Amino acid sequence: MPDAVKSTPVNRDPNSQLAELKRGTVTLNTAADLEAKLRRSAEQGKPLRVKLGVDPSAPDIHLGHSVVLRKLRQFQDLGHQAVLIIGDMTALVGDPSGRKKTRPQLSPSEVEANAKTYLDQVGRILSPNRLEVVRNSSWLKPLPFYELIGLAAKMTVARFLERDDFTKRHKEGTPIFLHEFLYLVMQAYDSVVVKADVELGGTDQTFNLMVGRDLMRDLGMEAQVALTCPILPGIHGGAKMSKSLNNYVGVTDAPLEMHSKLMSIPDTLMKEYYTLLTSVAEDAIDTMCDPKKTHPKSAKERLARTIVSQFHGDAAAESAMAEWRKKFSEKAVPADIPEVNIATLAADGKASLAKIVGAARKCSASEARRLIEQGGVEIEGKRAADPKAAMTVSELEGKLLKIGKKNEFFRLVSK
Repeated sequence: MPDAVKSTPVNRDPNSQLAELKRGTVTLNTAADLEAKLRRSAEQGKPLRVKLGVDPSAPDIHLGHSVVLRKLRQFQDLGHQAVLIIGDMTALVGDPSGRKKTRPQLSPSEVEANAKTYLDQVGRILSPNRLEVVRNSSWLKPLPFYELIGLAAKMTVARFLERDDFTKRHKEGTPIFLHEFLYLVMQAYDSVVVKADVELGGTDQTFNLMVGRDLMRDLGMEAQVALTCPILPGIHGGAKMSKSLNNYVGVTDAPLEMHSKLMSIPDTLMKEYYTLLTSVAEDAIDTMCDPKKTHPKSAKERLARTIVSQFHGDAAAESAMAEWRKKFSEKAVPADIPEVNIATLAADGKASLAKIVGAARKCSASEARRLIEQGGVEIEGKRAADPKAAMTVSELEGKLLKIGKKNEFFRLVSK
């Protein structure tokens, strides 16, 4: 059984619960409120209601999404009630968070199709026990217009313009439409309806969560605690994990594909991935991520095996690791292979794939492009497809480059 759906003993001690829940947390508004809620929960034997709202704006979930889902799972394992809100109504409006312009609106059929795949994937992380799944269309769709006006009257435009993305757009003269403000009202009202004790989100959701906290207080309710988790960097480092940037690991990726992608991450990301994507103890993470104590390859293999096991089970994780080792072991790769100094090929800290292949093969730019376009180039076992692709020197450092049908190997270094 995958680790993600194993049950752990319920821990009713408030102090130890708080310590565990703080792991991988960026903001906690406020820690004192959460401690008080946990203490009252323990005394009354009544679980907290922990809200996570997800807008099914895309069909696939990747490890970046799993960070906050794992935090929700933590609450479940500590005996609390997870309330997963499928934002089938808010998705029609579109979350303005982090947007430089208005988000394109989806059709109801697109939202519904995404919601179905999303629920299946979420089930790979959350326990079916202590899980309440609701759709916010069930209360937002029948909400009378005059009641919506009453909710909006609790908020001010000045408050909304405190958001960084709205502030920038306002200063740049980029339109901000009324429905984008209404999104915040709708999302906050979700917290009121489900009577959330805690709401979770990524750091890009901090403002949204605080609006919910304010609205609950304005309506005479006890305000929810707003807990945010970091945004996970993609497997190349730098930019956040995103399917559009092709730097993601999907929760439905096959075991070998998942393992191979995780083995390609820069060493500098290992501690963050261990902390946010696994339950490995923090002192063990420190040991695994210290190159003086653990070889980076061994640490990365354990990381990949642990994450693959969560989604596919121990046997599949071991098989994927064995297959990866067979494909990329020292037996398959010559012990003494030429090096390519990528530092000399970089411009503004990035080196283009075509330049790297050209330098390694000592061939023309057109020949390098042809090799890449025909699928004859791999970096750490992952086939490269775009000759124009450029990666940072730190991302490429130490990676294994394979070119052509004869499997010519090169080690990428920066000197």
